[in-house]
This record gives sequence, structure tokens and C-alpha cells, in this order.
Amino acid sequence: MVAGSVHGAELSGTAQASGKPVEHVIVWLDAPSAAPFVQTKHVVLDQRNMSFNPSVLAVRVGTTVDFPNSDRVFHNVFSFRDGRKFDLGMYPAGTSKPIIFDKPGLSRIFCNIHPHMAAYVMAVETPYFAVSNESGSFSIASVPAGTYTYHAWRPGAETLTGSIAVDSNHPLNIRWP
Repeated sequence: MVAGSVHGAELSGTAQASGKPVEHVIVWLDAPSAAPFVQTKHVVLDQRNMSFNPSVLAVRVGTTVDFPNSDRVFHNVFSFRDGRKFDLGMYPAGTSKPIIFDKPGLSRIFCNIHPHMAAYVMAVETPYFAVSNESGSFSIASVPAGTYTYHAWRPGAETLTGSIAVDSNHPLNIRWP
């Protein structure tokens, strides 16, 4: 399904809902023939100012995510419903705990002590993914030319799926009604 290229192209696009730009949209391409994953740097989902930062995170399956507590209070980070289920227990400021996101799917992240704190981690089985910025723009680097199935998810909406031919001339524009 994926025609290979050594260098690959940048796939750029925008995400909109009701004609307006949408931040925090996770976009990923199915790539069953992609190289195996090797984590080269830590991914961080920080707890700062009584909120998670970032509030939406995309990672490749097998990624270790560190959950540092940068607040001056205890937190208890957990995810019980979908995706990677875990409970880190209470831990103080200045400490961090890791979780390996070892299966694909969406994990809803909360703090047992501070119910207003919420975040999302989407683990995908592909190196080709991005999260849209405040203007709804996203970019996926080094995508080999070919035809891919894409997926787009955002909080509170259905996941959109479609097909895109990746080359240097075609953006991927995601639209929710």
C-alpha cells in the first residue's frame, strides 16, 4: 500500500471544524511497512500550574512518556478507561514517573486529586503523525511518496478516516462539519 522513497516528502495540512481552525487534532498515516520503533528521546507530559502540558499528545507505540510533577502539590496521574491503563499513585513536586504506551489507542489521562486536570495520549503504530497547532496547521515530515490511509482525531469528535496520495503538491485538509 505504501510506495517507498528514501527521502520522503513533508505532508502539510489544516484541521477545521465548522469552518474554523482546530488545535489539538492528532493526524496519523497507516504505514504497516515502516521501520521498527526505537525511542531516541524522552517524551514529557508535564504537570504544571495544575494542568497537563501538553493537553494532547501523540506518540508511537512503545514510547516511554515521563510524567513529571512540576507543581508544588501532590498529583496522582491515572488512566483507567481506554488505551494504556495505569495509576501512578500520589507523588510529590520535583519527582517524575514513566509509563510505556505499549499498545495503540487513546488514553484519557486524569489526576485523582485534581478532577479538573485532563489530557489525552494517542499511541499510534506509525512514525507518521502530528498534532495541529492553534491555527489548525500540522506537518508530518519525511513521508515516503505513496497512498496512505489517514486518521484524524480530536477531543469530543468522531475519528475521521480517508485516503491521501502523498507527494509534494497535495495538502491534507481535515474537515469536521
